[in-house]
Amino acid sequence: MHDPRPRPTIDLTRRDLLRGTLAAGLALTAAPAHAAPPGPRRTPALRTGGKSVAVLGGGVAGLSAAHELIERGYAVTVYEPAFLGGKARSMGVPGTGTDGRSDLPGEHGFRFFPGCYQNLPDTMRRIPFPGNPDGVAGNLVRVEGTVAGFRGRPPIYAPVEFGGLDQINPQRLQSTLIGAFGFIPELPPAELAFFAKQMAVWFTSCTERRFGQWEYVTWEQILRAEGKSAAYREYLVSALTRITVAAKPQLSSARTIGTIGEALVLAGTGAIPQYSAGIDRILNRPTNEAWIDPWVTYLRSRGVRFVPGLRATRLELRDGRIASATLTDPGGRSTVVTADWYLCAMPVDRAVTLLTDDILDTDPHLAGMRELRTDWMVGIQYYLANPTELPEGHIAALGSPWALTALRQAPMWVGDFAARYGDGTVRECLSVDISDWDSPGIRFHRPAKQCSAEEIAEEVWAQLTEWLNTGTGWLRPEDIRSWHLDPGVTWTANGVHNETPLLVNTVGSYDHRPQARCAIPNLFFGGDHVRNHIDLATMEGANESGRAATNAILDAADDPAPRVPVFPLVSLPVFEPWKRIDADRYRAGLPHLLDV
Repeated sequence: MHDPRPRPTIDLTRRDLLRGTLAAGLALTAAPAHAAPPGPRRTPALRTGGKSVAVLGGGVAGLSAAHELIERGYAVTVYEPAFLGGKARSMGVPGTGTDGRSDLPGEHGFRFFPGCYQNLPDTMRRIPFPGNPDGVAGNLVRVEGTVAGFRGRPPIYAPVEFGGLDQINPQRLQSTLIGAFGFIPELPPAELAFFAKQMAVWFTSCTERRFGQWEYVTWEQILRAEGKSAAYREYLVSALTRITVAAKPQLSSARTIGTIGEALVLAGTGAIPQYSAGIDRILNRPTNEAWIDPWVTYLRSRGVRFVPGLRATRLELRDGRIASATLTDPGGRSTVVTADWYLCAMPVDRAVTLLTDDILDTDPHLAGMRELRTDWMVGIQYYLANPTELPEGHIAALGSPWALTALRQAPMWVGDFAARYGDGTVRECLSVDISDWDSPGIRFHRPAKQCSAEEIAEEVWAQLTEWLNTGTGWLRPEDIRSWHLDPGVTWTANGVHNETPLLVNTVGSYDHRPQARCAIPNLFFGGDHVRNHIDLATMEGANESGRAATNAILDAADDPAPRVPVFPLVSLPVFEPWKRIDADRYRAGLPHLLDV
């Protein structure tokens, strides 16, 4: 809940910085997860023995809920207007496969499974996959390093895990973090120390301050970007935020960025048993092959019914409950469906279209969903005739105008790529995510939203070349056989449109996000916009919301079935003394001890 007291403005002097650096060393270690404050009170549900569930949306949230509900004896029907898996799916590029080979693999964006994910891997372990004793989770491959590219400078390859930290202690972790970012060119050492100190402020903040102060401060503000060097602003403040979570540091809630930042730091230490999978994993084949198709097959075998081509367009409220849902096909024909329980697992930009006045009168808090913002993070794949010499792992073009990240997929996938996909001449798939669609590029000097598909392909390649080819020659334009841009991006006479935007957590947006359960006793919500521990638009957040919705349905039905476990982020007891001190200071209206 928003604290009504004035939040202090803080102006550190150089003496404060020097004094705080030692304290930061004592405080800087792993960051505990927040315990979200209770949401608005909800009307108790009416008890019923009915077990039919209409899941409106077949993305990760909807499929996760269907998985848990069908295993608890519910009759589940999933209605999906486009593609099962939603933004997590992969797709074939039509007409590119010949002589028995599959079409070239395309996707909305490459998959990234940080080791701090716990809910999603638990589901994946329960999806059968031939030859894998741990199901589709066995298709996750650990990534050991990453390439950091800088404009006009040779790129740097660095391990993504810190290593050597068999136990976390403040001094060792502080040194490790400073060392991890020491490769950034032209970054003043004092500013790197300041960055570490500000991270320590976050790590040792109490829950009340996180939700009462940091939720209403931008990431740029908590890092005090104003007056710092260009390297500090461009790399530590902006680039790390854009490439990791597609968020703008001048708009994003510091609490959101801090939450995922601390989880990634913990995963990178290798010292947290729950995060033993490491900081970075990818799938060893296209997403649908490795995960989505086996998932749908399993759910279908258990009795889940899938109805494609229908989008929910209206919920009928009668006597305080949802009586029916109207779904519409692409031709405009409507179908009315009924169920005991309704789960709206649609993306937030679609879910808000169902919030009619009578629904908002019943639960006014849902109106906050209209205040949530979305942004674009869209993928393009380049199919190359020859393998590049890029190291395996993720690639970050730090400071690139379109905040580009990439992944060499062919070397980390099972089998011979050319033998499995396309016409036999493509030996490499370089998948690139475009996280900034609003900044001018270097080739056409226009934002991606003002470029054609062909211009986007040319601009992305130009930026990658500028950021990765100095001293390497890794990218050769003559190797490009073709490229594929996410088909969710379309061009019309009215401009460019993205069918699959991404929720971004702006300052204060937590107040507007719904919980899985609302005041309408048989209506529930799923999706990465629903409040969750990871607090970010991720597959993990979507999966957790599906679990929370399942538990809410079980509670509403007074069902004795076992509840679905929901795994929070790790919280380390070593930080509790510092948090207790900060809680006392926050309640007294004082700033954080390291932020004075």
